Amino acid sequence: MLYWSLLIAAIVFEVFGTVSMKLSNGMEKFLPSLLIFFFYGCSFIALTFALKKIDVGVAYAVWSGVGTALVALIGFFYFREIVTVQKIFFITLIIAGVAGLYMTEAVH
Repeated sequence: MLYWSLLIAAIVFEVFGTVSMKLSNGMEKFLPSLLIFFFYGCSFIALTFALKKIDVGVAYAVWSGVGTALVALIGFFYFREIVTVQKIFFITLIIAGVAGLYMTEAVH
């Protein structure tokens, strides 16, 4: 359970890092630009420790898939990006894929 908690922390830090990219306005704003490196550093550290017990393919797919879905949702709700049926459908596919990978890891 510890290693999955580390993976969740890695996802949260990755999402914060990506949101910081958006807030940096192309690296023009100092604090969000600095936070990109801090959050991604924390994310990679947590991901590295999670990889001690979680298969790399599963961990990376979960890390990137859940991060992608969360950033897309933040884009919709916080940054007021356009929501379409197609976007919702494909985000749902990402979540389904991540759930499937998680289930295969539990059997492993």
